[in-house]
Amino acid sequence: MASFLFINLPDKTIVQYFILLIANTIIVKEILKMYTIKNFKFLFLLLIFTSQIFSKQKPNILFIFADDQCYETIGHLGITDIETPNLDRLMKSGTSFTRAYNMGSWSGAVCVASRHMLHTGRFLWRAEKASKIAEAERAEGRFWSENMKAAGYKTYMTGKWHVRAKAENCFDVTKNIRGGMPNQTPTGYNRPIPGEPDPWSPFDPKFEGFWKGGKHWSEVVADDALNFLSQAKKHAHKSPYFAYIAFNAPHDPRQAPKAFIDKYPLKRIKTPSNFLPMYPYKDKIACSHSLRDEKLGPMPRTENSVKVHRQEYYAMITHMDEQIGKILDGLKKSGLEKNTYIFFSADHGLAVGHHGLFGKQNLYEHSTRVPFILKGPDIPKGKVVSAPIYLQDIMATSLAIAEIEKPKHVEFNNILPLARGETQKSPYNEIYGAYLNVQRSITKNNIKLIVYPNIPLIRVFDISKDPDEKIDIASTSKGEKLKVKLFPLLLKLQKQMGDQLDIAKTFPQLNPS
Repeated sequence: MASFLFINLPDKTIVQYFILLIANTIIVKEILKMYTIKNFKFLFLLLIFTSQIFSKQKPNILFIFADDQCYETIGHLGITDIETPNLDRLMKSGTSFTRAYNMGSWSGAVCVASRHMLHTGRFLWRAEKASKIAEAERAEGRFWSENMKAAGYKTYMTGKWHVRAKAENCFDVTKNIRGGMPNQTPTGYNRPIPGEPDPWSPFDPKFEGFWKGGKHWSEVVADDALNFLSQAKKHAHKSPYFAYIAFNAPHDPRQAPKAFIDKYPLKRIKTPSNFLPMYPYKDKIACSHSLRDEKLGPMPRTENSVKVHRQEYYAMITHMDEQIGKILDGLKKSGLEKNTYIFFSADHGLAVGHHGLFGKQNLYEHSTRVPFILKGPDIPKGKVVSAPIYLQDIMATSLAIAEIEKPKHVEFNNILPLARGETQKSPYNEIYGAYLNVQRSITKNNIKLIVYPNIPLIRVFDISKDPDEKIDIASTSKGEKLKVKLFPLLLKLQKQMGDQLDIAKTFPQLNPS
């Protein structure tokens, strides 16, 4: 086409004429004198054609994913005494969503449900169905990474996967694909026992886990990410990159170098304000001491055991934060930072002593709510958004960044308008929560209603006044009114979600039908 446009022009290159056209109006006038209007039309068409060739490259997308990280564990938030200088600087340079949630899980492995929702774009129960045919879904293009490939992205992945499609098929480049968690040892459970020496150490390589292979897994993830950035720089002029950087940290076994453990002497660790020796409903909500996560600490809980586990949890997060710093520095050094959107989040939170629980198989804020940070070329710096979202909105948002029309099966939403300040309204009127067939919740504005059908019991919390969910107001006059208001909304939300659990028959007095 270009040669056709220049049939009647002197022997000049396309680039030379393009520069002449845009550089100086006097030269443009001279060109007009030299050539016919017809040829000028050709030049105009050439300008359009060339501008398409030299159009700006699609933005890169770097997704950094933690495992089991509670929303409260970023130092900059001021909630917890924890050192996270690199996540702090990411918060300051981007926009943070302080109420990002995971819907819950159809199994005790909450991360499996969370990650299938993320990759399929479907809400909880439809994601469960898709998870059973995940490789087929991927092959049909109904998978996050496949969407990115179709949009011209070169895709990279390292770290934790825990999705039923093959990571090697999902991404163009993969390194060090990990399972759900490193190996745990028997001595890593039911510890520490009061009056007895602790048989386990977070920094002794003999317990393997994150030390298996000779180098801490979090450090391996950082190395792989830097390698990916080096590769991405080479093809930056041809195609953007999508990098899925998934830490196994801070999932147990919670291991970190001794220097990081030493940052958190037990006297520095605060017991959660909602600490309980034993959660009174644990057995009826499938959180008994036989659940793998729950048996990490002794029962009944002791303040000392909670402090020890939180010490190791904080140390592991700080160690991971150091690796994130290496990735952020590497991105800047690569020269790709200005055209890269960075997402940081986690698959779900973790109790680690809140409410007498240790795991994430519950619907309290500490276990469903996660950090969520977005940084990019047009994203406000230091902004905080309190509108509730789901962490899996990352998927839909990345599709919008990549200029991909959202596929019909994707149910999560693009939150760029919230981040950019174009709207203050969440795409969700209520936040839904579910765990197996034993727990359900709905959160509207700042009121959360938790349903335990096997007891049966309904709990109500005002998370604006009571962020640690210590005061159940269900039996108060206000709580009774809220139950009447929210329970029918939960039934409606269940229907929208495809949730088959019939809680209406358990609480007939609250069923409007």
